Amino acid sequence: MSERYGGQGRRQGGRPDHRGRAHQGRRNDRGPRQEIRGRRDDARLSAELRDMSGASYGRYKSLQGDWDFGDFTLTIDKVQSDPFAPPSRVSVLIPADVAELPESAWRSPVRRRATADFLARRAFRVLKGSRLRIDVGGQEVIDRASVQIEEGALRLRLGIEMPGHGRRIDGRTAEHELCERLPDLVDALCWPELDTRAAVAFADTVEDTAALRDQLPGLGLVAFVADGSVLPRRSGVSDLPMDGEGKAVPFTAPETLRVTVDLPHRGEVQGMGVPEGITLIVGGGFHGKSTLLHALERGVYDHVPGDGRELVATRPDAVKIRAEEGRRVERTDVGSFVRNLPTGADTGDFSTDNASGSTSQAANVSEALEAGSATLLVDEDTTATNLMIRDARMQKLVHGDREPLTPFVDLVRPLHRHHGVSTVLVMGGSGDYFDVADTVIMLDGYRPSDVTERARRLAAERVDADFTLPAHRVVDARSVNATARGRARLKRRDMDVLTFGENDIDVRSLAQLVDPGQITGVGLAMRLLAEGGLLDGGRTLSEGLDALDERLATGGVTALGRGYLGDYALPRRFEIAATLNRLRSLRIARLERPAEHE
Repeated sequence: MSERYGGQGRRQGGRPDHRGRAHQGRRNDRGPRQEIRGRRDDARLSAELRDMSGASYGRYKSLQGDWDFGDFTLTIDKVQSDPFAPPSRVSVLIPADVAELPESAWRSPVRRRATADFLARRAFRVLKGSRLRIDVGGQEVIDRASVQIEEGALRLRLGIEMPGHGRRIDGRTAEHELCERLPDLVDALCWPELDTRAAVAFADTVEDTAALRDQLPGLGLVAFVADGSVLPRRSGVSDLPMDGEGKAVPFTAPETLRVTVDLPHRGEVQGMGVPEGITLIVGGGFHGKSTLLHALERGVYDHVPGDGRELVATRPDAVKIRAEEGRRVERTDVGSFVRNLPTGADTGDFSTDNASGSTSQAANVSEALEAGSATLLVDEDTTATNLMIRDARMQKLVHGDREPLTPFVDLVRPLHRHHGVSTVLVMGGSGDYFDVADTVIMLDGYRPSDVTERARRLAAERVDADFTLPAHRVVDARSVNATARGRARLKRRDMDVLTFGENDIDVRSLAQLVDPGQITGVGLAMRLLAEGGLLDGGRTLSEGLDALDERLATGGVTALGRGYLGDYALPRRFEIAATLNRLRSLRIARLERPAEHE
């Protein structure tokens, strides 16, 4: 995470009504008790916490509910059952007249998301060393539940490890956290206490990227990479930009692909435009092919200033495609890729509990198209070779009537010509795609050049196959069940697994899930689709996702979190659909085929 945003503030005094009130006398009752009645303000909370020192840990539960701190409200939503349980959850509401956020910081959805993200990062630094925790992102700026701006008011959602000595309450530390550290945090997040120039610059950067992304269709582009962008990352386990003089080569567009865009704050910016159609990224090993593609797959998100990829933008419907051997496939139309199986299975309505590399990749393409993608990103290193190419010698040995697979190289051109689906491919080991490419970009030491004309001189004539758009599926909502043993069960394990009801869903192959909170968000979205009537037995999956998008556009990310107190962030519809498709309990009620299937 970049560390330069949000100044150290200009604290001027503080708020007397947070401190200095006479605390009530200490109580001798140390046993568990019911919710505290009567006056519930910061002075009462402070007295109660000091009085609880040494009491049984369960007595913390009596604190649940609202506490009036004068200029903000603390709500203790959920208290952990013991010191070793998941952290307790609290929320803070700072009224608009206290937060003093100017309307320019939150009126538009883009600036509201950016300002909320800026404040989350500020809160993260202020809480360093505290037991209070706030969910904050990495290099991407994503709408998340931890900080929301509601008509100028601020709502924070935090976790706290309620302190204890074994299973006894440490009231003094709890008082320090909730009655001192928390008011300090509120002070630090009010607009007069911020480095407002940094806050405005942060939102300007995000607004520029969003505006750039919006311009791509009108320019006939699927992506744009600005001159001077730093694409390499620090390491395989760090998403920070590569540092050190001479290590990272700033990106420079080839003249033949140079495009100028006009942005709201930066003005005119030049860079490489990746045109619609079929684009190959080629070059030797370790020269930056996959690094460029990785930047493009992350370009569906905005990035923090200083990341190096602030002005790398990709159409929001871009989906990374890969082979995924072993995944379950439920009634997916892969007929354009797979025909005439020896088993006689209907590939227009294909199911398997253990897909091969080729059938999983075919299903991933079909499912992405069903969810609405019109931009595919493919790296040959993570694909099934037999679905990507079949050279002339192999065709002579294994005749077409014996080969059920139609390689992607025969389908990628009709995908674009007939259905408007563009593809960006990284290819290092096969020249077959020269025959179908519209643009060929070669990376040499992270420096791109346009070698399209050279590639065309090497191309051969090719006969394309037909690509028919896959059938749409109607989900049986009863098969999407977040309940296990009578209770809702939804949690994530790192970036690998989403537990949804009785199912563990492997999400490691979904490269565009970039934030842990998005995985939880995906689970909440799946629950909303099934339990909120969006998959009602009449809508197709695509129509259900459309209805979900409409609900999120109206209610924001918190529309996902009905009754959920933990942290979560906004996922895209494509990762929601992809995770749903990997749910092993998923059942498809029926298929609806477009007219061209008839």
